[in-house]
Amino acid sequence: MKIGVLALQGAFLEHEQMLDRLGVAHFQIRQLSDLSCPMDGLIIPGGESTAIGKLLNSLDMMSPLREKVKEGLPVFGTCAGMILLANEIENDPKRYLQVMDICVKRNAYDRQLGSFFTRDLFAGQEIPMTFIRAPYINKAGAQVEVLSTVDGHIVAAREKNMLVCSFHPELTDDTTVHAYFIEKMVKKV
Repeated sequence: MKIGVLALQGAFLEHEQMLDRLGVAHFQIRQLSDLSCPMDGLIIPGGESTAIGKLLNSLDMMSPLREKVKEGLPVFGTCAGMILLANEIENDPKRYLQVMDICVKRNAYDRQLGSFFTRDLFAGQEIPMTFIRAPYINKAGAQVEVLSTVDGHIVAAREKNMLVCSFHPELTDDTTVHAYFIEKMVKKV
């Protein structure tokens, strides 16, 4: 098994460290040719969704990446990754991959000062959650399974081959979310 980690901007190194802790092989995706490398899953990290989106477009990676996800490649998007995967962004006219039937609100918890840490349930298990300028899901389609809510807002969900979360599981020592992605989505394929 090998996981591709989009390494254009954001917390990709931290995701790689989590995969190392789980004993999962991985490689960085930095250019179009990297998308042709065999991979069993993909992680789109948190960072700045606008910057990542611009880079995906300028490197001609947006359409091929969209097609891979549509064809069933398991993908896990955190924070900005969730924004990139969303069909709709409530407070931003930009659209990116548009593959998941969710509407997200960017910077839903306000700016950097609105960042926070909590413990709550993810797929029935309590885990630590770090939110940094985080979005949340304010609308989810009928096929979307809600995996976590915090203060009444959807912060983690799954649809078919796609897993997203508002928080940054890669910034804690807890491997629950990454293990869920590997065990429930990647190995299942």
